[in-house]
Amino acid sequence: MVQATNLGYPRIGARRELKRALEQFWAGKLDEQGLREQAAALRQAHWQLQQRLGLSHIPANDFSLYDHVLDTVLLVGAVPRRYRHVSNGEGLDLSTYFAMARGLEAGPGGEAVPPMEMTKWFDTNYHYIVPEFEEDLSFRLASSKPLDEFQEARALGIQTRPVLLGPVSFLLLGKTHRADLSPLTWLEQLLPVYEELLQRLQAAGANWVQLDEPCLVLDLEAPVLRAVEQSYAWLQRAAPGLRLLLATYFGDLGPALPALLQLPIAALHLDLVRAPQQLEPALAGAPSTLTLSLGLVDGRNVWRTDLEQALLLVERAVERLGSERVLLAPSCSLLHVPVDLELESDLDGELKQWLAFANQKLEEIVLLTRAANEGRQAIAEELERNRQALQRRRSSPRIHNEEVARRVREARAQRAARQHPYGERRPRQRAQLQLPLLPTTTIGSFPQTEEVRAARAAFKNGRLDAAGYETFIRGEIERAIRFQEEIGLDVLVHGEFERSDMVEYFAEQLDGFLFTRNGWVQSYGSRCVRPPVIYGDVQRRGPMTVRWSAFAQSLTSRPVKGMLTGPVTMMQWSFVRDDQPRADTCYQLALALHDEVRDLEAAGIRVIQIDEPALREGLPLRRSQWASYLDWAVDCFRLVSASVRDETQIHTHMCYAEFGDIIEAIAAMDADVLSIEASRSRLELLNVFVRYRYPNEIGPGVYDVHSPHVPSVSEYEQRLLRILEVLPAHQVWVNPDCGLKTRRWEEVKPALTNLVQAVRAVRARLESEQGQERPESQRATS
Repeated sequence: MVQATNLGYPRIGARRELKRALEQFWAGKLDEQGLREQAAALRQAHWQLQQRLGLSHIPANDFSLYDHVLDTVLLVGAVPRRYRHVSNGEGLDLSTYFAMARGLEAGPGGEAVPPMEMTKWFDTNYHYIVPEFEEDLSFRLASSKPLDEFQEARALGIQTRPVLLGPVSFLLLGKTHRADLSPLTWLEQLLPVYEELLQRLQAAGANWVQLDEPCLVLDLEAPVLRAVEQSYAWLQRAAPGLRLLLATYFGDLGPALPALLQLPIAALHLDLVRAPQQLEPALAGAPSTLTLSLGLVDGRNVWRTDLEQALLLVERAVERLGSERVLLAPSCSLLHVPVDLELESDLDGELKQWLAFANQKLEEIVLLTRAANEGRQAIAEELERNRQALQRRRSSPRIHNEEVARRVREARAQRAARQHPYGERRPRQRAQLQLPLLPTTTIGSFPQTEEVRAARAAFKNGRLDAAGYETFIRGEIERAIRFQEEIGLDVLVHGEFERSDMVEYFAEQLDGFLFTRNGWVQSYGSRCVRPPVIYGDVQRRGPMTVRWSAFAQSLTSRPVKGMLTGPVTMMQWSFVRDDQPRADTCYQLALALHDEVRDLEAAGIRVIQIDEPALREGLPLRRSQWASYLDWAVDCFRLVSASVRDETQIHTHMCYAEFGDIIEAIAAMDADVLSIEASRSRLELLNVFVRYRYPNEIGPGVYDVHSPHVPSVSEYEQRLLRILEVLPAHQVWVNPDCGLKTRRWEEVKPALTNLVQAVRAVRARLESEQGQERPESQRATS
């Protein structure tokens, strides 16, 4: 019989229960036992729901209090030295776990302990904690979490399939801080830990274990494939009674597929949503002992599955392998989609029938499994409803706008560019803005306090009228402007108090988007986002940000940045339509933002920031596809900014990804100023600017906004001086890593005050050094 399975279920809870529990725990309002009890209640609810739906393989250990990669760091004892003092006992407890995720205000010597680096999980908006492999690292089985949660489910009468991050991907996702040392150096030390864990799971009654190896869809060199072969031969020998499922997702296995089919594993999972073309070679090459897990339902997007098309793949697999060797599953873990469409009671009825969230996707898996086992007639009514819903979507007049299509055709026919090169723009911007050496700014947002969120909710719910809301937001903006003036920032921001989210705010003012109330997904830790859904052609209805930016600028003589989210990020951080190329959607967004930039400039805004933190995230996983993507992604950014005068300064911002390998494309975007996250990764980004001479101005972040630590003046000075060892002072801006909306004013005020004081000290030092270098007679007359 074909079996219905799942690779992973969303952790956060249908109503963000995990987020609230974590934040209460960090605030000291919930003790550790209370946090663990709430986590256990969520796991129980998730397992029981999947059991009721009829899944044969229900995942365990897919739940995490912060991040599954961080869980693996703790599991194998790969705790960096700077956190090893944290635990009060011999074990590695939650104190150590959250210290790695969030840092510590004070270590054993009183100094701050920074958190581990965080970056994007492949081409998603989920962030994982980057493992660090130090030379004295000694792996050991330091946590029993996978075993505990398997036994927890078993006590409820539910047999689960434990999920582990595979050993090869765990190592490849980490860093060694030494260019000459490959993470795979530690493979033979790591495998005995996995061996011990698998043996314990087998002894506890597990019959299947899922090992996720998403790195196998990347461009692989021969040593990686040898490491995979070595690892799975080792693990199969370690626990011969366990059936190992090797899960790959997010793309095509390509030339690695033949070797993976021959591994001593029980099953191989294939992403047939992103790469349906790999089914036929897999069926042709699968040995008689191998089961194939077919990823047929999109775990990355919210559109209803075309059941008839999916059934064609199922039937083809059953014909070749037999029903006993076929598992049906989502393409990847359902971590990346909202939990339950049924919670969206007020969603537009026509659009709702086009969608499926995690629970509905599992229902689709069960339907496909039933059809595979009982024949199509067993789900004939469901197939007909599915066919009709898909047809209504394809023919809906709400999807297509001919005026938008015309503008896109025209935009793609000519390459966008500023009127003059940066070298000519720079003196004109300097003359207009009159900024000092090492200008200071922030990235955009200021703390979204309870009062701000309450006012926004009251306005949306009708409990606060438009005049009252306007007065409230104006007051918040004025307070933010006065604070920035008081501490001496050079380029100000209005604080974004009117925005719940950097994508949603714009999407609400554009045609072609729909919105949910409970469509939350995890970004990292307790941070959840509610991506809008792009269902049709995108068009701006009118100015979106001009009113607030112009008001903020009217309060001060210092430049205030207009703040926009760029077209690639708007697309990447939405659930994007799947009925046209992503490039077409991106150009539609770029044209809407192009119109907004023109209006901002006309309103007197002299500095405009177009954030593109998702540029790297959107990069295809295979290098052979990079050039095509970067060509249209960079062109879309330039389309947004190309119409402004030379005197108008264009900024962009990027964060939490590896940007070194696309630095030339970032330079081609031709933003006058690039601000980029650097302090969380301990300024490793500077290595990029050693090998590549970035042409325009740049602000490497000096304040990690995702840690509660407030840097001292001395810490800032040290970071600035390190930056100035690599970049000339005339090229450098000083700013935090990212926006400040998730921090408290009690942290932000001293952090930014210290930042400005540090910059003043460094400026004075540079002026003193320059003065000493001039001849004595010149110094006397200056």
